[in-house]
Amino acid sequence: MRAILTWILAMGLAVTPALAGAEGTASKESPATKGAEGSSPVGKTEASAPKTAASSVPAAAPKSDAAAKPDSTAKPERSSLEMELQQLREMIQAQTQELEEQRAALREQKRKMESLESEIRESRSASTGTGGAASAAGSPEAAKMDSVVAAQEDLGQKVGKLQTQVDATKKSLEESIKKIGPFTFSGDLRLRDEPFFGGPTNQSQVRDRFRFRIRFNANVKLNDEISGGFSLASGDINDPISTNQTTNQFFTRKPFLLDRAFLNYTPHWFKPLTLTGGKFAYPFYRTELTWDNDLNPEGLAQTLAFKSESKFFKKLTLVGFELPFSEVAGTATSNRSIHQSDVYGGQIQTQWQFGSRVKFSANTAFYNYINADPLAVALATANASNPQSPAIGLLPVGGSSVQNSVYRVGGVATTARFASRFGLFDTIARFDFDTKVPRAPITILGDYVQNTRACGNVGAILAATPTATPNVACNSRQRNGYWLEARLGRTAEKGDWQFGYTRMFIEREAVMGAFNFSDLRQNSNVSQHRLEVFYQAHKNIQLAFTGLFGRPLVTATSPAPAEDILKRLQFDVIYKF
Repeated sequence: MRAILTWILAMGLAVTPALAGAEGTASKESPATKGAEGSSPVGKTEASAPKTAASSVPAAAPKSDAAAKPDSTAKPERSSLEMELQQLREMIQAQTQELEEQRAALREQKRKMESLESEIRESRSASTGTGGAASAAGSPEAAKMDSVVAAQEDLGQKVGKLQTQVDATKKSLEESIKKIGPFTFSGDLRLRDEPFFGGPTNQSQVRDRFRFRIRFNANVKLNDEISGGFSLASGDINDPISTNQTTNQFFTRKPFLLDRAFLNYTPHWFKPLTLTGGKFAYPFYRTELTWDNDLNPEGLAQTLAFKSESKFFKKLTLVGFELPFSEVAGTATSNRSIHQSDVYGGQIQTQWQFGSRVKFSANTAFYNYINADPLAVALATANASNPQSPAIGLLPVGGSSVQNSVYRVGGVATTARFASRFGLFDTIARFDFDTKVPRAPITILGDYVQNTRACGNVGAILAATPTATPNVACNSRQRNGYWLEARLGRTAEKGDWQFGYTRMFIEREAVMGAFNFSDLRQNSNVSQHRLEVFYQAHKNIQLAFTGLFGRPLVTATSPAPAEDILKRLQFDVIYKF
């Protein structure tokens, strides 16, 4: 009978806005809470098992003619999303109250057990000999002690079960808040203080700047086959490898523009295949030795992923991609067709399991740059006035300190051409170790890249324009890059710590300097160390420190003493939602 009355009351709350208008007050309880009134703390868990978000929504009752008419005194009917969120909040409130009652009962059981233990000790001390001990062991106090212990264990299990239910309801509420229709939203805000010390003898890199970054993501799953999304991000609109915004532009409004826009197609008739198009996150596995974390390539990608039932070999993935990045009109009188610049390539990915505690992955990729010289023109234009300035500003393809050898005629930026062609052969190996301490996993990663076409453009440049001269001589032996990274810890829950160290060694022609790690001393011809510390201060708030220490490999004064190390420190506060 009480359940029927509770259901009728819930129907009344859903239909009558006047009764449901006062939300979130501590004096009012949800129907789920009222259904458990009068129960003991132990039995209450079973009597008031929380409902799911779907089951807690009462069925809609038919509206009468009077209810259908507009009423100026009645509040507007809440949307289904608002009702669902409110019911989830009420459910959390009821479950939390019940959890506190169960915990109070558990504390009371512990108090009783401690009291009984004291009584048993006194009884044993009063008895002498073996018989006395046996008498104490079979005394009423001992039997009562066993009963209390059993009740405490049962109550502890119920408290744990209820805590799991509360956590699940909170997670459901968070997911519901992040969703509007088929869209799911997320993002982050980062504040950074970044001082620089050392570097060139003229102190041209010494500074202390404040930066911030904000990103907003919207993802959508349209059906079982099609998904997609878009992202907005801050930062210099002409800098592809950083979303940071520096506070050096007289309080002007800051750019906040499209960073991703993509669709994925995974056909139900062939689930290993995924086709991606637009401006998207990397479809291949890489490190910042070759591609910066903030860059989102554009074009098409194809992924084939096959899982294995083998005990050791777990997965094979094949990735192909076609990434156009520039278009230039022809200059010949008879042919002015537009020439496209692209990155074509592919990657083979493998995943392995070595025992129960070691995972291993090996990935090999080839990035083939076709007609990359328009990028050399854009870089030369951006850096023509002051190539090593730390404040390049809003200029074409800014933000990079590119060290690749570039030929120009008479110093004119529009004649710039790379001395190298770029065919990057990139191999990455990664180990993940389970230390049996959940908060202390270990990751060790190594990345080796070689430009198989270093200085491959010099002959063609000099044949066409013998007067062209390079900014620095091109040495085909300077084609290798190395990246070794180690991490201890994680950043999954409040209180987590993670420590990292990375050693980078990148020769001048090893990579395309416009697209790799933006925080390097310079994008190639560099020796670099990185130290990182992360602390998860709250579920959504992270504190971080990064120290970057680097210097050029080869300088104009070589083999004289090298340039002093540039010390770049980053202090971050990151909020994620």
